[in-house]
Amino acid sequence: MKTTGGSERAKRAAGESAADAVEDGAVVGLGTGSTAAHAIRAIGRAVDSGLDVRGVPTSFQSRELAKEAGIPLVGLDEVDGIDLAIDGADQFSGPHLVKGGGAAHAREKIVDATADRLLVVADPSKAARQLDHPVPIEVLPDARTTVADEVRALGGAPTLRSAERKDGPVVTDNGNLVLDCEFGGIDRPAELADDLSALPGAVEHGLFVGMADEVHVGSDDGVEVTRF
Repeated sequence: MKTTGGSERAKRAAGESAADAVEDGAVVGLGTGSTAAHAIRAIGRAVDSGLDVRGVPTSFQSRELAKEAGIPLVGLDEVDGIDLAIDGADQFSGPHLVKGGGAAHAREKIVDATADRLLVVADPSKAARQLDHPVPIEVLPDARTTVADEVRALGGAPTLRSAERKDGPVVTDNGNLVLDCEFGGIDRPAELADDLSALPGAVEHGLFVGMADEVHVGSDDGVEVTRF
């Protein structure tokens, strides 16, 4: 369920803008996705030039990219906190996000919520007046059917996410499945987030309500930074 849109130039501008906020000695949450990848590479170049940071990856993908970029990595249980996290979004409306296109939203939410500041990097195609992107829910395999029934009761339309280039469903880094749940326009994201969090068998959902401290939106002409 990866989203498309936005030029590589715009994504790179957003990622590098957020990477500029990383200070010497910081612990940084390293997000997942094509725009966050530009931030990771930029941080790696800064490390190569002498910047002292430690990174907490949010997925296998971000961990491997950070290792390639030369960023020292630590686990959440090895640090007292995270100074800032840099992460992408499938859609944003103000400080509210829908994430999970890369099926890494469970760990992303833990890392992003732990961080003192969350910097979201995106291209203009991810902006919305109102959230209406399908909300991913990571579910225990045995709970796929029951969670889907509960989502329908909440007015959603769940679809089991299928893997690309192989038969069968997407399996997360945690060994779970993903339901992409269409709710149309989401008028009250906080209420929906609470309802989804209460579903037995739902590990985590992709609504990140009020979590963004800054949004760095890249374009071919530069970067617009909005702070909340």
